[in-house]
Amino acid sequence: MALQDSSPLPSSSTHTLTRRDPSATKIDMSRTNSRDSKVNVGLKGEDDLPRADLTLREVGSRDGESFDAVPQSNRRIGTLSAVMLIANRMIGTGIFATPASIVVSTGSIGLAIILWIIGGLIAAAGLAVYLEWATALPRSGGEKNYLEYFYHKPLYLMTCVFAAYAALLGWPSGNSVYTGEMLLNAAHKDVDRWNQRGIGVAVVTFALLVHGIVPKWGLRLQNVLGIFKIGVLVFIVFSGFAALAGHVRGGAPDNYKHAFEGTKTDANSFVQALYNVIWGFIGYSNVFYAMSEVQNPIRTVKRAAPLAMILVTILYVLANVAATVLTSERLLAAEYFGAMFGEKANRAVSVIIALSAIGNVLSVLFSQGRINQELGREGVLPFSRFWASSKPFNSPFTGLFLQWAVTLVIMLAPPPGDAYSFLLNLISYPLNIFNTLISFALVVIYLRKDHYGWSSPVRATFPVALFFLLANLFLVIAPLVPPSTGNEPYKSLPYWLHVVVSFGILAAGGLYYLIWAVALPRIGGYRLDRVEEVGTDGIPRKVFKRVGLE
Repeated sequence: MALQDSSPLPSSSTHTLTRRDPSATKIDMSRTNSRDSKVNVGLKGEDDLPRADLTLREVGSRDGESFDAVPQSNRRIGTLSAVMLIANRMIGTGIFATPASIVVSTGSIGLAIILWIIGGLIAAAGLAVYLEWATALPRSGGEKNYLEYFYHKPLYLMTCVFAAYAALLGWPSGNSVYTGEMLLNAAHKDVDRWNQRGIGVAVVTFALLVHGIVPKWGLRLQNVLGIFKIGVLVFIVFSGFAALAGHVRGGAPDNYKHAFEGTKTDANSFVQALYNVIWGFIGYSNVFYAMSEVQNPIRTVKRAAPLAMILVTILYVLANVAATVLTSERLLAAEYFGAMFGEKANRAVSVIIALSAIGNVLSVLFSQGRINQELGREGVLPFSRFWASSKPFNSPFTGLFLQWAVTLVIMLAPPPGDAYSFLLNLISYPLNIFNTLISFALVVIYLRKDHYGWSSPVRATFPVALFFLLANLFLVIAPLVPPSTGNEPYKSLPYWLHVVVSFGILAAGGLYYLIWAVALPRIGGYRLDRVEEVGTDGIPRKVFKRVGLE
């Protein structure tokens, strides 16, 4: 229900909330009809915790769609930007580089196309689950908010576990380095460890500066690159179908006369191929990390997210159909254009792939910086006030800076080869675990809806949530299946190493919680009370204060 706007909170106001865990609240918006209406805010049905009756103004809801008191001037993301945030994250380098390897893994073009369709269905289910969570809890932070809502005992444990994953792993590193490889290929330069990574450092630093100093232009650049990548895929689709119709040198290929010939039947090949396909769709949740910056957030994401998903899925499937004139294992797009337009086109396509990777880096850093800011606003990270700030450029510059610094370490520290591949797998794997947790939570909420009092403007439905849960259980377990010969992720390291270390990082978050929230208060004779403040930048943040025990 839309509510009348109220005037913004004074930029210097500070208030304290009496509830113990405001991050895991539920708000019955249907019981409010004016900006001064009282809202019962409390933990999810937990009668043993204090509750507080707060006005919508105190909670921070001014438009009926959000309970996050972010100044309207910070809501820069409209429908186009929301679509491009998702499309830029989904369309990285994978669609240009891996489809042929999927064909090799499955043994046939027909099965490869089917797997891409299955991947699209799984991604659509994931989007529905995220949409339900995001429209019920419309504030920045993504999975952090959803995990806190459901897994609230003990308080702050899940926040600490998620913080270990979000703050310590550098998502932009892979595509930053890959940009260097593509640009060096375009320049016909030998690729070595330092020139490739040097370009990667420049790319992620550029992303930091544009998003941190001129955030409006950062969004505009993302939109341009997103439109560009969609245009490239459309061009591949049309030129590929022209090739299949015989309008190229050498006539039409005969790939589809026996589309399923050579299909492999071993489980390992199927598992590995499906795993890689599903990862090609990762990114559909990207806009939900910045919900506090979306204009009319619920209405906007209800339109933008499905539009982006449908557009990207159709282009993915059609591009794979069109691009099967090739059988190479890696530089699919470069060799595709080489086959279509001659060898000189390869260099141009390397630049195209580099631009696609840059767009992905921009979108990834954008969202991860918002997650770091939200963790700072929750008061969990050390020096939380610093990470929560939007000064001096009215952007989460410090949150972006944290992700940039971690990314530099991951790009520059490890030697080439297995160590670097291991780190890239380590960054991506924990997302499977968190997706499993949030889909399991939604399944339980559906089964016990009266207990949780759950209400969301979007319903994923129980079958969809269950399907996504099972898909993510597959993604969690699949890397533990011994790979078939030739599909090993590493040359000398155990194939399961990144799985074990991923769980170790999450356990480190649990250890941080035990020390910071349990052991130190007991030793020091105090308890941690969290109060909410609205700073001079207009951004609300939660600060932990030590209160002596009586």
